[in-house]
Amino acid sequence: MAFADLQSFIHELERRGQLKRVAAEVDPILEITEIADRVSKMPAAGTKAAPATDPLHGRFGGHALLFEKVAGSDLPMAINLYGSYERVCLALGCEDLEELAERVEKLVRPEMPTTLIEKLKKLPELARLSNMKSKTVRSGPCQEVVETTKADLGSLPIIQCWPGDAGRYITLGTTLTKDPESGEPNMGLYRIQVMGPCKAAMHWQMHHDGARHWRRYAEQGKPTPVAVIFGGDPIITYAASAPLPPNLSEMMFAGFLRGGPVEVVPCKTVPLEAPASAEVVIEGWVHPTQKVTEGPFGDHTGFYSLADEYPLFEVTAITRRRNAIYPTTIVGKPPMEDYYLGKATERVFLPLLKMLIPDVIDYHLPMFGAFHNCAFIKIRKEYPLQARKVISSVWGAGQMMFTKFVIVVDEDVDVHNEQDVLFHMGANVDPRRDIVIADGPVDVLDHASPYCGAGSKMGIDATRKIAGEGVVRAWPDELVMSQAVREKVTRRWREYGLFD
Repeated sequence: MAFADLQSFIHELERRGQLKRVAAEVDPILEITEIADRVSKMPAAGTKAAPATDPLHGRFGGHALLFEKVAGSDLPMAINLYGSYERVCLALGCEDLEELAERVEKLVRPEMPTTLIEKLKKLPELARLSNMKSKTVRSGPCQEVVETTKADLGSLPIIQCWPGDAGRYITLGTTLTKDPESGEPNMGLYRIQVMGPCKAAMHWQMHHDGARHWRRYAEQGKPTPVAVIFGGDPIITYAASAPLPPNLSEMMFAGFLRGGPVEVVPCKTVPLEAPASAEVVIEGWVHPTQKVTEGPFGDHTGFYSLADEYPLFEVTAITRRRNAIYPTTIVGKPPMEDYYLGKATERVFLPLLKMLIPDVIDYHLPMFGAFHNCAFIKIRKEYPLQARKVISSVWGAGQMMFTKFVIVVDEDVDVHNEQDVLFHMGANVDPRRDIVIADGPVDVLDHASPYCGAGSKMGIDATRKIAGEGVVRAWPDELVMSQAVREKVTRRWREYGLFD
């Protein structure tokens, strides 16, 4: 089920009892964060069961919220739209995340035809894939209102999230750029600090595609054209957050997920094309050399990210629907709304990780790791030092390069049970033999690293040790009851007077 736009999604949430409207006027400075944070820690709305891989068992999430009156703006605001498994699955058009993962697996691991008949049968499927590129149309709802000389970021209900933030921040705007050499578009979710009516700081981290495009434009002495998109089909927002390979367009990926191309319209003041169904689009240029001090900002790590210098973004136009809704989000110590988007990515991109690293059976990004700090990896061990090879491969796999702690376990360990992983780490690891420390790029938001974006990472081999892995004493068997006894007790459980 693909949604025509964000408002269709919001209406469906309301029909399902997943959304609450707030009629009272609210303050975008801190008050909305406090409300949304409390709601996100409330019991999850709806009835859809959490996936078996969820360590929270679907306990939290609350409702999506629609604030009808935000002080200082005429636009209503939506938040916590993706703050539960039920809402994420609805946004992505699937019954559960494993179903979507199977679709992605067919994309990254297509079954190769072996006969002429099979090849002919593949033609319609290949044609559908080739049609997933965005489709240009003449006009769209996102340009019903166009402001150029009167463009003012202050007209939008942009929030200040936390008391120590440097100001108001755009937090759920999809930033669209294009490669100056290939012309291929790219979308990413970058925070943007408002500096004035038409000025802002673009926080794209050095390792991401937006920053790469900016550097290439800057080498030519040119500003970078940018469009910041709010709304449209929720799949577009998700695709912008997904850790895709550099050669795979997020817009095409969104088309693949929604089963049809995204319709786009030419922007008014920059040479880009924005989704026609968007609620709001901010157009402008990122200066090639001028930077401003951005931050601090209360981040998903649970700490304020430190102030630093980032490029100046100058707004040239704001276009929107006549009845636009402004979507936003907050981040902080999990679980919050971004936790569910992150878990969706964990499940959906397992096939891609398995393609890059065939040794991997499953993986888990524990909540305490805040996405980049820790990964549990399950493998089927077949040769000495295989876990070391997997650790190195993880650090070479796209955005997994930021993972500060990689713990590799055997196939009989439940990587989604954090106590099970830690038990085997404690039991199977000799620190001198089984830990590797490497230097390399780390998340810019990692305040513990000695340098911004550069530091050290640790890999831990928590598998059973075999010959060829250094000094290995006789390895004992783990305590496991025989299957026959387990089945007997299961059959006679009630006879013993013990009840579930």
